[in-house]
Amino acid sequence: MESLFDSAAEEAHRGQEPLAVRMRPRSLEEVIGQRHLLGPGTPLRRLVESDAPMSLFLWGPPGTGKTTLAYVVAGATKRRFVEISAVSAGVKDVRAAIDQARRELGMTGRQTVLFVDEVHRFNKAQQDALLPAVENRWVTFIGATTENPFFSVISPLLSRSLLLTLEPLAEDDVRAVLERAVADPRGLGGRVTLHPDALDQLVRLAGGDARRSLTYLEAAAMLADEVTAEVTVEVVEKAVDKAAVRYDRQGDQHYDVVSAFIKSMRGSDADAALHYLARMVEAGEDPRFVARRIVIFASEDVGMADPTCLQVAVAAAQAVEFIGLPEGRINLAQAVIHCALAPKSNAVVKAIGAASDDVRRGLVGRIPDHLRDAHYPGAKKLGHGRGYQYPHDFEHGLVRQDYAPEELRERRYYEPTTHGAEARFAERWAKIRSFLRGG
Repeated sequence: MESLFDSAAEEAHRGQEPLAVRMRPRSLEEVIGQRHLLGPGTPLRRLVESDAPMSLFLWGPPGTGKTTLAYVVAGATKRRFVEISAVSAGVKDVRAAIDQARRELGMTGRQTVLFVDEVHRFNKAQQDALLPAVENRWVTFIGATTENPFFSVISPLLSRSLLLTLEPLAEDDVRAVLERAVADPRGLGGRVTLHPDALDQLVRLAGGDARRSLTYLEAAAMLADEVTAEVTVEVVEKAVDKAAVRYDRQGDQHYDVVSAFIKSMRGSDADAALHYLARMVEAGEDPRFVARRIVIFASEDVGMADPTCLQVAVAAAQAVEFIGLPEGRINLAQAVIHCALAPKSNAVVKAIGAASDDVRRGLVGRIPDHLRDAHYPGAKKLGHGRGYQYPHDFEHGLVRQDYAPEELRERRYYEPTTHGAEARFAERWAKIRSFLRGG
C-alpha cells in the first residue's frame, strides 16, 4: 500500500509542476530545435551514445534547451544527475557534489552528470573548485550560461571543455513545442483547443524561447472558456499582458542589441534602428546610455556630411535628461531617424584616428616658434610668437604660414568625402590646403 500511495503522490506532484517542466523532453529524439547539435557524430550525440565522460558548456539565450539537454544526457546514459544553481551555491556545495560523485564512481562505477546552471555567476574561486573534477573526469560537467563564456568563465575551465552554442528556436520549432504540449498527456492532454491565430500570437510572443511559450500557453489555458475550452487571441492577450523583451542589460543581449542598433543607423535603415531603440527602451535600458551612443554616432558615422546631426543628438540627450521616460523616447526616436537618414561619412573618426596613430608612434615634432605662447615673461626672448601673422588681418582670413611641426607638414589626416554637406567642405578644404602648403 505504501508503494501505491507513494506512486499516487508522485503523480499528483507531477500534475502540479509547470507545463514547461512536464513537457521537458526525455530523449534526444524529443528535443525540438538545435539540429546543429543533435546530428549524427556531433559531440552531444557521442556523449549520449558512449560512456566516456566529457565536459561541456552550453551557451545560449534563455529557453533554448540548455537544462533540457543536460537532463537528456543524464537520462539517456543512466548517469546520476546532480544539479547546482550558481545563483545560490558556494564552493562548499561544489566540493560536496564532487566528493559524492567520486564516492559513487569508486563504489559502483556509476558516473555523475554535474550540471551547473547560470555558471557565469560563479566567481573565480568557485570555478577553480570545479577544475580537479573536470581535469580528472570524476564527473561529466555541464555548465549552462546565457553570457559569453569567453568573458565569464576562467580559461583553464573553458579550455578543458567543449563549447556548444544554442540558438533561439525558429518559429516553426516553437509552434511544434506548443502543439505537442496541447496534445500530449503530460501537457494539456487535449483539454483545450488552440485557435490558429492564437498559436501564431504565442509564437510571436515567445521570441524563440520555448519555456516562455509554454508558460504563456499554460496561463492562457487556465483562462480559456469552460464551455468551448478554446484558447483564442483574446484569451492570450488577457493572459499575457505584453511580450517580455529578451534583453539582459549586463550580458550578451545588451551588446548584441546595441551593436545592431548602431549598424542599422549606419546602414540608413530607420525602421530597423527604431526597432532596436524600442527593444532597449522597453527592456529598461538607461535612456542616457542610448543618448550617448547616438551622440557618438553623430560624429563617428555622419560627421561633416550633416553637421546638424550632432546638434540633434546632443539636444535629444539633453531632452532625455530633462524630461526622462516615457516621453523622452520620442526625442530619442527623432535623433535616431535623423542619424539614420543623414548622409554618412566616417572621415572625422578616420582623421583623429590617423593623427592619434602618428602621436603614439612618436611622430610629434617641434611646435614652430611663431605658434608658441608669448604671453609669459621671458617668452619673447626665446623667440616665441615672433613672426606670427594674424589671419584676421588678411583677405579671406587666410595667410600662408607653417602650422604643423616640420616633420608633419606633408601628413594628411582629414580626407573628406563627397557625401551630403561634406562635399562643400571637401571643396573648401582642398583649396585651403593647397594655399597653405603652397601648392
